[in-house]
This record gives sequence, C-alpha cells and structure tokens, in this order.
Amino acid sequence: MQLPVAFLLLCLLGIVQALSTAGNRLLVVIEELADKDKYSTFWSDLESRGYNLDFESPKSEKLTLFQHGERVYDHVLLLPPKSKGLGPSLTPKILMDFINGDGNILLALASDAPTPTAIVSLLLEFDIHLPSDRNALVVDHFNHDTISASDKHDVVLVPAPKALRPGAKNFFAGQSPDTTLAFPRGMGQVLGNESPLLHPILRAPSSAYSYNPKDQSETVEDPFAVGQQLALVSALQARNSARFTVLGSLEMLENKWFDAKVKAPGASGEKTTTGNRDFAKALSAWTFQEIGVLKVGNVEHHLNEGADQGLVELNPKIYRIKSDVTFSIELSEYNYDHWAPFTPPAKDAVQLEFSMLSPFHRLALTPSSSGTSSNSTLYTTSFTVPDQHGIFKFEVNYKRPFFTYIDETREVTVRHYAHDEWPRSFAISGAWTWIAGIWVTVAGWLAFVALWLWSAPVRSSGPADKAKKTQ
Repeated sequence: MQLPVAFLLLCLLGIVQALSTAGNRLLVVIEELADKDKYSTFWSDLESRGYNLDFESPKSEKLTLFQHGERVYDHVLLLPPKSKGLGPSLTPKILMDFINGDGNILLALASDAPTPTAIVSLLLEFDIHLPSDRNALVVDHFNHDTISASDKHDVVLVPAPKALRPGAKNFFAGQSPDTTLAFPRGMGQVLGNESPLLHPILRAPSSAYSYNPKDQSETVEDPFAVGQQLALVSALQARNSARFTVLGSLEMLENKWFDAKVKAPGASGEKTTTGNRDFAKALSAWTFQEIGVLKVGNVEHHLNEGADQGLVELNPKIYRIKSDVTFSIELSEYNYDHWAPFTPPAKDAVQLEFSMLSPFHRLALTPSSSGTSSNSTLYTTSFTVPDQHGIFKFEVNYKRPFFTYIDETREVTVRHYAHDEWPRSFAISGAWTWIAGIWVTVAGWLAFVALWLWSAPVRSSGPADKAKKTQ
C-alpha cells in the first residue's frame, strides 16, 4: 500500500507545481498589508497559475532573499513603500545578486510616495532613469480618461502594444488588437541607449509628457521627457536570461482598473473596458518566465554519405574537408503550461554558424516536417565543410528581445585528405594532357631504342680493304 500512496503524492505534487519554468516561490514585498485587498484579483490570478505567494514588509526582520548562499524565492514582486527606504534586506547589491542568481523581479512604481533611493540606484545600474522630481506624473491632454481624470488628465489611455520591435513576438497585446490600457497616475522612465538588453514594453503617446501636479504653473518649460521618450513599462533580460520589469503605475494592478470603463476625449459611442487584467497577466507571466522561454532538445550533426542506408555516425568528432554535413537542432517554446513547437517571429530566422576564428558559413535553419513533434520543432540545414583544416565549432546563437537566449556550441576537428583519399590522376580530367605527354615520351623513347637496336651500322672503307683490292 505504501508504493501507490507515495506515487499518488508525487502526482499531487506535480499538479500543484507552478506553471513557471523558474519555480513557484513568489515574494510580494508590500509595506501596508492592509492594502492587499486592492489587488486581490491579481493575487488570485497568480495563485490560480500555481504560485505560492509570501507577503512580507520591507522592514521585516525575517525577510531575506538568500539563505546559506541559495535563493529563498524564485521571483520578487516589489511594491513601492511609502517610507524612504527598503530596509537592509533589499539593498541594490542584494537585488543585483538576486538577478545574477537567476531570480526575476517585477518592480512597480507609485506616484503617491517618493521613490526610495535604493530603487533609484538599482534602476541606474540598468540604465533606467526616473525624473528628478519624485512627484512627476505622466499626463496627456489628448489621450486620457474623461470619466476619472477629466480635470487632471493623469489617467493616460494607451493602446496595447502591437509591435514591440521588429523580430520580436508580441506577448502583451491582450485578447483584442483594439485593447485599451489605462495607465493611472504613473511615472515614466527614460531608457538609455547603451544596453542591448533593455527594451520598452509600453511607450507613452506622442502627446504625453512628465509633469508635477503640485506645480501651479500653466506651462512646462523643461519637461523631463515627452512623447515616445517616456517608457511606461520597460523590461531588461540579463545575460543569464533573468528578467527585471519596471511597471510605472502600481494602480494598473488594482481591482478597479481590471474592469474599469473608460472613454477617451472626443470618443463617440459607448465606454470601453480596459485590458489591464490581460496585460497584467502577460506582464507577470513574461517576468516570471511562463512565456518567452526557449528550450534546446537534441542537437545532432553527421555526414550525408551513407545517410540513405542509415549508416551514419551521429556527432562525430572529426570531419574531412569538402565533406557534406547535415546539422539539426530541436527547439521548444514554453507557453504558460506546456511546451510547444517554436516558430520564430516574421522576418526572423534561427541561424547556424560554422566557424573557426570567424564564420565560414552562416546559414538559416529551416523547419523539418519529419522531425517536428507536438512540443518541439526540428530545424536543420546542410552544407559543405570548407577547404580549411583546424578546430571548428557548430554554433547556434539566438538572442532576441523577450526570448530567453540560446547559445549552443559543438566543437569538431576538420582534417585534410589522408594519403589514400586523394583521387587518382586518371580521375582528374585536367591531368589527362600531362598523362598523355608522359606516355608519348615513354613511347618515343622505346621507339628510339628499338630503332637503335635493330638498325645495322654502315661499314666504312679502311686500310685492310685497300690492301685486298691491290692484291
């Protein structure tokens, strides 16, 4: 009886595991536990996806991200505190160590309290800049909610992102292409241009700008940033594929904005429902690695010779120059709760490089119908090994925004022809002239020798012959 019970327990544990590929331990840092009810729908959505939520105050003495050198949590949802600091357990260095240790962080900002210096310092490490005026909000006089912000214009209405970047799949568009997001009383960020790991998810409309509502002046002479310069939601994926997301408005996660009715200035017709709930789901799912996660399956390479008869050696260590080779790699993409075949975005391709110091071949990998299954796609290509001996490597280096990185390498040795592998001279048509010249020379020599041996010498008249004639 013990074996079936143990098996049943293992099955139950497998059912309650988080759908995230990175784990289910989620720390929610919230200073006022009484504010939890404002985001109850968001908490319910996270728990329904298998996360174990642990709520802690930033000033709690038992709060720690590491224990015995290992991460205590897999993800951190950091809500802005109303005090000036985050406490000794959430210093910028500790948060950086958490990301370097493959942890994921979702940071939300709020306008009703000054942003702690620790958060500002952490964002500067990622080249994310906040307004020097900590009370600055994003306002828009042409794209705001006329119901809740008819006077202050600080509830900005933004269409869901339709194209984040060429070559990137859109995870955050929501269910409908016409989805409208409400960005209430949020703070904009300016992203630096130096880091290729940093990308905006949601940008402000072209007519938006950063403004301090406490400023009584009617005009803004030197705004922090305007229009598309302002990123409302931004993301960074580190080189270890850990993810860090900055949400400029904490109010986006509140229950009232998940199903709020909004109306833009001059809009005709009925009010529209915001897509904040779908956006929050997609944003948290991407941050906590439920989507946009790629996995490598089998990686194989072999000679084409003998492949029809099945007489091939998989993944040999040595190849000969000018050989025909086939390379294949199996790729899968995680989609919330299952692995699915990976299809790159439009106008993009997974490429193979066959290189020594520099690539000799850079080829696009094409999907193979014979090797594609229900949870993976087999990409393959064939090429001829270059006429250069040395240590080469097969490399698939696929790094795209909003996807975990793939960097697979396989080293092989490329040798010259062996002494018994060179083609015979008579098999080379260009050598026939020289071969004919050799045999003509041999034939001419033999003919000359034969003629020399069989020709009688001419006898000359000497003194003996003259004596005979005199007698």
